[in-house]
Amino acid sequence: MLQKYLRGAIGDLDALIELTQVDIEEIKQAKHESVFDRNLKKQPLMVSFENKKNMAQQEIINLKNQAPHKPLSELIDEETSTLLGLMREKLQVLKEVNTNYARMVFAVSEFYTSLMSRIVPHEITGYGGPKTTQSTFLKIEA
Repeated sequence: MLQKYLRGAIGDLDALIELTQVDIEEIKQAKHESVFDRNLKKQPLMVSFENKKNMAQQEIINLKNQAPHKPLSELIDEETSTLLGLMREKLQVLKEVNTNYARMVFAVSEFYTSLMSRIVPHEITGYGGPKTTQSTFLKIEA
């Protein structure tokens, strides 16, 4: 059972990595709607991964409870050990891909925010009290 859970978790990680890499490419092409749509696919995958990881963890705890004095390396076979290592590697890849994705999302967000603040006059509150910034593109007529 443990190997089944680990294989499933690795499959979920592979799918999340692939979807995030597609997101990165589509952000570069300004295809933001498809990125938002893909988030609906990612949510169930994340839940699925968490469930499989938790079930695998419970299996490992059960093994450890059956033989509390033995190290884990003696309780699992070589294939299970390999799958655990592979899952760790996939988690590291997902972390790196998500870091790149987050940087791109932040850059795009900052670009749009600065663009909007230049186009549309808005009020800023600070230490000196509220003040209205003037747009370089639009003027408010009273």
